[in-house]
Formats: sequence, C-alpha cells, structure tokens
Amino acid sequence: MGTTAVAKKHFLVASDFDQTLSFNDSGLVLSELIGASDFQSKVDGLAASNLVNQGGELAYLIRHDPEFRGVRKEHLIEAGRRVRLRQDIPVLMEFLDRGLEDCQFSFFVVSAAPKEVVQSALEGIVSPDHIFGTELEYDAWSGEVRSIRRVPAGYGKVSVLEELEERLGTPPDRTIYVGDGSSDVHVMLHVNNRDGFTIAVSENKHLARIAKRTVLSDNAFSIVLPMLQHVSGWQTAEIRRLFETYGLTLQEWDKVSTDRITLTPPLPLDGAVV
Repeated sequence: MGTTAVAKKHFLVASDFDQTLSFNDSGLVLSELIGASDFQSKVDGLAASNLVNQGGELAYLIRHDPEFRGVRKEHLIEAGRRVRLRQDIPVLMEFLDRGLEDCQFSFFVVSAAPKEVVQSALEGIVSPDHIFGTELEYDAWSGEVRSIRRVPAGYGKVSVLEELEERLGTPPDRTIYVGDGSSDVHVMLHVNNRDGFTIAVSENKHLARIAKRTVLSDNAFSIVLPMLQHVSGWQTAEIRRLFETYGLTLQEWDKVSTDRITLTPPLPLDGAVV
C-alpha cells in the first residue's frame, strides 16, 4: 500500500508594521519629511480625545490637519523609503514561504499606516497584495487626499483578519498575530478569544497582559522562536539548529517572567494605632 500524504496545517500570520517590522513610526518619518511640527503631541491629543481609533491618528491628520493637507502620494512613497526596518525581514519571509514539513504559512501586513508607505518600505520583500494599510483617495487634479476609504486600526484590523481567514479557509485557531502597541489590543483580544496565538514585540503595558508571548529583539526573525514552540512544540536545540540553517546564531535567549505587583497596606481597624 502507498503512503497517504498528510495535509499540512495552514496558518495565517499577520503583522503590524510601525515599530513591529520597523524601528520608528512612519508618521514621524513623514512629518519630518514635510516639515510638520509637533507630530507626537498631535497624536497624543487625538488618542486622549478618543476621536479616532488608536493607530488611525496619521490618517486623520493627513485629512484634517493644515500642515499635513499638503501630503501627496509621492511624499508617502518617499517616507516609506526612509523608514528603518528591523533586521532580517527577508530571511523571515524566506522561512514563512518555505514553511515546515507539517505547516504552511501565509503572511500579511495589517497596518494603520498609509498603504503607500508600507508598500514602499517593504518593496521587494513583501508582495503589495499582501499589505493592508490605510487606503486614501486622491484628487485627480491637485493630488491632495480627498477622502479616506479604509483605516485598518482598532476593530478595523479585526475585519481584515476575518476577511483573510475566509479567503484562505483557515480556522481562527490557526491565526498568529504580531504587534507592538495599544492599537493592537482589540485585534489581539479577538485572536486570543478564538484560540489563536498572539506575539508582542514590545514591553507595552497594555499588551503585556494580553499577548500570549512577548519577544524583545531588533531582529524580525525572532518571532519564529515562539511560533515554532506554538505550532510544532519544538525544543530549544531544534530551534537553534533551524536558526543556523538561515545563517543566524541564537546567541542570547533570556527567558524572563515578570510579575508586576502593587500592594497597598490594609486599612486600620477602628481605634487601632498605626
């Protein structure tokens, strides 16, 4: 009798862009490019007002702030070229494309950054049709941003993930999401609630209580480590060997568990001396 081929498990791997695949915020890069002032204070003010979904502040500024109204598509493309990416993203893509003996991966970027910025930054690394970013409509005559078609921020990221799961035919428990900040809270909660897997790449206090794993590294390939443990139950020696096949040496791996505890003294009993 011939052997029966075992179907590979298919995983959807989705990643944020700003400060997840990059070191800096693309909005800050854009503001420096066009000479706009006080970008971070404007973002903080919008976040505090709850006027827009967290992560969607740049899209709002481009549409409504006087200093950003001059932004054109060419500015977004140039900002993408100036974004500093984390190390070894091409190697990460090679691993995901190759997959494992029993697993295959489909990778997508889901970001609130303008799509033109992300596509420009990842040109030649990630296929443009695997990038979901803020979609802007431009005036044909002036080139000015006329409207915002879609912003994958907050629950907008959840919507994109559900679309991708339906397109790929992958069950929710085979979704892996990677993010870095407060704008990823909603989508991580969504993925966790449906038995998916979430990875934080920063020490953001909001994500620390939500993400199933946190990985701190300047190298994008580092997320492979918790993925291998999650999808295939690999042990340390196996993971080290795989890293070496991609020309990478796992030199430092500090497994740290931090309990953040705040204690308050008990209230004194009536008449007690304290």
